[in-house]
Amino acid sequence: MTHANRRSLRVFTALTALLLTAAVILSLTGEETVRPAGAAAAIPVSGDWGLSFQNEGQPPVGNAAQEELAQYGAYYLGNCAEKVIYLTFDCGYENGYTEPILDALKKHNAPAAFFVVGNMVETAPDIIRRMAREGHIVGNHTYHHPDMSSISDQTAFQRELDSLAELYQQTTGQPLSRFYRPPQGKYSQENLRQAQALGYNTVFWSLAYVDWYTDNQPTAEQAYSKLLPRIHDGAIVLLHSTSRTNAEILDELLTRWEAMGYRFASLEELPGL
Repeated sequence: MTHANRRSLRVFTALTALLLTAAVILSLTGEETVRPAGAAAAIPVSGDWGLSFQNEGQPPVGNAAQEELAQYGAYYLGNCAEKVIYLTFDCGYENGYTEPILDALKKHNAPAAFFVVGNMVETAPDIIRRMAREGHIVGNHTYHHPDMSSISDQTAFQRELDSLAELYQQTTGQPLSRFYRPPQGKYSQENLRQAQALGYNTVFWSLAYVDWYTDNQPTAEQAYSKLLPRIHDGAIVLLHSTSRTNAEILDELLTRWEAMGYRFASLEELPGL
């Protein structure tokens, strides 16, 4: 092999490695990831949850297929045969926006699921009690919000979930729901098994946008540009309760989705539960 050929081979190898790396980059924002159309997706040993939006208004392709996730009682889509949306909020702490979000949900009679961590329950117990009182699901987002995919020991995994469940029980007098969302979307096949063994359904999402940078919030128009054209039947929507934009637009956003023919459903209506 000539020097030029060897150099070309090295360049080709490097480019191939780069493309393969790009193909497995997983976005926590719901932004598009690289995946061939129609590609089947097996559950990775460990990774981040990610989506590929291939057709506007249609469900995205997850980095694990719904059929594979179903083996572990896990979801990223709901009933795709109906114009239904499942609203979910991740709640790491309280900064003044959760109650306006609850107000908008109440106005639209829209059930939601709030995935909370220990800090949220400790510092905003009245809001947590309001969630429960108004019929929303309060889900387990772990006590400390760690990277759960790095936890292989069942006892340590269970401690994160049990600690949050015990705190919620003490705060509300009610048992925590058996819905679990992995912090940061980081998960492993073993985590899915661990959660299932503890009686939890793992809930990912099929639509989200970059709403969590509190010092760099999107405009209403930027939010609508992501959340309106990409909505789809059976969507599990992830929003953050710390977002000023979400608090400001939620009433109008729900109104627009309703005008598109959608209704809002509880996670308890997920197929197969």
